[in-house]
Amino acid sequence: MTGAGLLLLVALAVPLVMLAACLSPRVRARMPSLLAWAPVPALAAALFAAGAEPVEFLAPPLRATLALDGTGALLLGVAALLWIAAGAYASASLQEDQNSRSFAAWWLLALAGNIGVFMAADVASFYLFFAMGSLSAYGLIAHDGTARAWRAGAVYVGLALLGEACVLMGLVLVSAPTNSLLIHDAVAALPTSPWRDAAMALLIAGFGLKIGLVPLHVWMPLAYTAAPIPAAAVLSGAAVKSGVIGLIRFMPFAAALPDWGGTLVVAGLVPAFYGVAIGITQTNPKTILAYSSVSQMGLIAAVIGMGLAAGDASTPSAAGFYAAHHVLVKGALFLAIGVVAATGARNLWPAVLPATVIALGLAGLPFTGGAFAKAAVKDLLGAGLVSFLAALSAAGTTLLMLHFLQRLEATAPEEPEDADDTSPAGLTLPWLALAGASIVVPWALFPAYVPGGFEYALSLSGLWASLWPVLVGGLIAFAFWRWPRRLPQLPEGDIVAALPQATRRAVALGATLEQADTLLRLWPVAGVSLLTLTILLGAAMAIGN
Repeated sequence: MTGAGLLLLVALAVPLVMLAACLSPRVRARMPSLLAWAPVPALAAALFAAGAEPVEFLAPPLRATLALDGTGALLLGVAALLWIAAGAYASASLQEDQNSRSFAAWWLLALAGNIGVFMAADVASFYLFFAMGSLSAYGLIAHDGTARAWRAGAVYVGLALLGEACVLMGLVLVSAPTNSLLIHDAVAALPTSPWRDAAMALLIAGFGLKIGLVPLHVWMPLAYTAAPIPAAAVLSGAAVKSGVIGLIRFMPFAAALPDWGGTLVVAGLVPAFYGVAIGITQTNPKTILAYSSVSQMGLIAAVIGMGLAAGDASTPSAAGFYAAHHVLVKGALFLAIGVVAATGARNLWPAVLPATVIALGLAGLPFTGGAFAKAAVKDLLGAGLVSFLAALSAAGTTLLMLHFLQRLEATAPEEPEDADDTSPAGLTLPWLALAGASIVVPWALFPAYVPGGFEYALSLSGLWASLWPVLVGGLIAFAFWRWPRRLPQLPEGDIVAALPQATRRAVALGATLEQADTLLRLWPVAGVSLLTLTILLGAAMAIGN
């Protein structure tokens, strides 16, 4: 095994070893203060193990293959940066939390799943890591133990189980025509597979639920609003990218599929505007950011759909770069909410000014990482209707981010949460580091992932293409402020909140897992994956208790 291969194993093993170490009461008591160290090997793997030979470990039927291509390394690296910053923030913010030990257990399991999904090179381990990251997020969402948190967790886990069922059945159909469980081999055979359409439908539904495509988005505003600040940061920034990497890994870009590509474009453009329309009716900054994620994930889905329709092999790199910028910005904006709450209105602007830059960067403000993200997907979006709609969605993002900044200022307490410490370094430093990374990292990586991209992004035409949606969104926001109109106050979760007994119905959706039994018998390795996942989740619950 090469040194790079060993680094992949270490990146995955460290959070699991730390989780196992929590069986010791003494270690468990200290674990919340060590969370920032768990993703460090993953960051090292992203930097030094990209392009290395795949590494296999364990014996059949548990054999897993890990590999790291350019897109996987990019997403793994930025996700690791977010987990490090949010881990440091969590260590400071949860010092007085009586449930911090259980939080650490769920955190480490979710981290391991998130790391693994970017490195998995075979179908079985991909599903295991995907499900591990999805289901363990429940412990982070329901951490506070309030009725609101339990409800959000219940809706989330019900829909997550439905998504797992769709993904699992889709992966079975993808793997069926081949004798190989390697993702590359399975996807190469998909265009000519007799089960292609069924597999595509199931995978788009499963991964679409993970990234919040309407109407499967309802868990997102509930979960992100209920979760503690550091948990909301990693869930919205890093964990949701499990769905993005799923679409990137399992969509057959080598063959043009206009029908399925068009379906994904439409499915993505709807939430790109829907998230803005609902988000501007919200007053909680965390909820506003959740609907912003609905919008941004929709745009990424549209980008992937355009690449699938054209059979464009550059799609993974371009979509991955756009998603990587979102990882850093969205995580930083969630941490900013906590920093503002901790520092108070009297120390508002040192936090709000950086937040303003990166928030407008999400809309494509020139010279920010968002402008480079927009330039990265420019060719895929083309020059027609889809490109114009994407630009309009950027104007909507500007409006939504200005609304977020206004609510962030309005909800800042007059006095900091801790009057003895008006600038808690344990919260402020991780936030500033992540905010800086959201600007510096795209600048540093743009030439490698978009060759020649600077020539367009920094040209007059490129700068204008980035600027005019921001100006339009700003003018709309000014009109709202100058001539205010009373918008309807829609509840968090919009659709699901309007349904009677929504929680019970959402949980009942998890019963669809039983419908996968017949297919599971045709793919015994999936049963082993589910057993492994059950053991890991059970261990996390035992440690937390």
